[in-house]
Amino acid sequence: MGVEELRPALLGRIAAVAVVVVLLQAGVVSEVPVLGVTVDLSPLLVAFIGLLCGSLVGAVAGFGIGLLVDLALVQTLGITSFVFTLIGYWAGRLRELRDPQAALVPLAVGALASFAAATGYSIMEFLLGVEAPVSLELVRQIALGTVVDAAVALPFFWLVRRCLRGSLPEQQRGRRRRGRAYSTGGLSPLSRT
Repeated sequence: MGVEELRPALLGRIAAVAVVVVLLQAGVVSEVPVLGVTVDLSPLLVAFIGLLCGSLVGAVAGFGIGLLVDLALVQTLGITSFVFTLIGYWAGRLRELRDPQAALVPLAVGALASFAAATGYSIMEFLLGVEAPVSLELVRQIALGTVVDAAVALPFFWLVRRCLRGSLPEQQRGRRRRGRAYSTGGLSPLSRT
């Protein structure tokens, strides 16, 4: 997806979805533990935006959503943005290079995004010298968090795709193709005259 595909409607929808998801995450979802961990919707959102819109939009959304998460949770600014930028970019590259169409791709991408977010954040905190215990409990939290996030990945992907419907790049390309077909009178180049 190039810069010409960055439409204000798409960016507006992404911003609205991001604000709603981060506020729900901070206020509601984080209060409901499942297996001792909470569902983390923000890395899933970033990965699914990248998977639906490409690497450029995924990276920009990752940075913005990461910054929003850091501000909402009063954390060290920039760590989540850095990790989410990488997640959004690589999910978008997967879309651009492979164009995965399998039904379980969101499950795998969601699990990888969750694992990368938890691991990346932990490594960055450790490298910055933040006093946090590194133990088997951290490994357990990352593993359980990945499993719980993977469990909600498919319905959440459907919800994100539904919220962005009408502004996604492939839908824009489809509209342009239909417009060209009608402008030529609907004649196929394969039909005989």
